Amino acid sequence: MAENRVDFKTQNILVENRNKVTITGVEQVESFNESTIILMTVKGGMTIKGEGLNVGKLNLEDGNIKIDGIINGIFYNSKDSSQKGNLIGKIFK
Repeated sequence: MAENRVDFKTQNILVENRNKVTITGVEQVESFNESTIILMTVKGGMTIKGEGLNVGKLNLEDGNIKIDGIINGIFYNSKDSSQKGNLIGKIFK
């Protein structure tokens, strides 16, 4: 259980006027550009799609991120498939 040390935390998403989003329970940011942001959260992988996306505030110690821009969609990936992808990525580093 030590490897899942943040599983007890909740994961929330607050979207304001479709141009600001605050997400809690973020473990890491996999990648980002102005149209796609890929995160790992306590509930699995998450992809935010939009236009002019900008990470305004990121605090991984608290697990919070604030994103500005036009939000077109927020999608979850399963935690199991994300972990398998990370394991394969670590093997080939």
